[in-house]
Amino acid sequence: MKKQQGFTLIELMIVVAIIAILAAIALPMYQDYVAKSQATAGLAEVTPGKTQFEVKKNDGSTLATPEQIGLQASTARCTISVTDTTIACALKGNASKIQGKIITLTRDDSGMWTCNGGDLEAKYKPTGCT
Repeated sequence: MKKQQGFTLIELMIVVAIIAILAAIALPMYQDYVAKSQATAGLAEVTPGKTQFEVKKNDGSTLATPEQIGLQASTARCTISVTDTTIACALKGNASKIQGKIITLTRDDSGMWTCNGGDLEAKYKPTGCT
């Protein structure tokens, strides 16, 4: 009698089924990870503008453009807008769950900054944003 070599068809089908189950679990988790990381990257792109914002505010300047505080109007992750009290990032990128959502840094009269994730789902909001 010949000794069996290789795998039977059922063994191969079981391996394929296990891989499919793992992929079905991993892909949504990875998509959530990408969305959160892109939202965090958007916040990281506008945060450096806070320092120059403070300088301009102390000088009594009226703020209207991102360029006034050293930021680009548009980056790979967000479209940036500025008012006298806020720096906002309208998120872009390839994560459809966060596209068009707005993260806003708001400065109050005492000089304290708060981050507002707007209508972003809680699991996608960067740490420190409400």
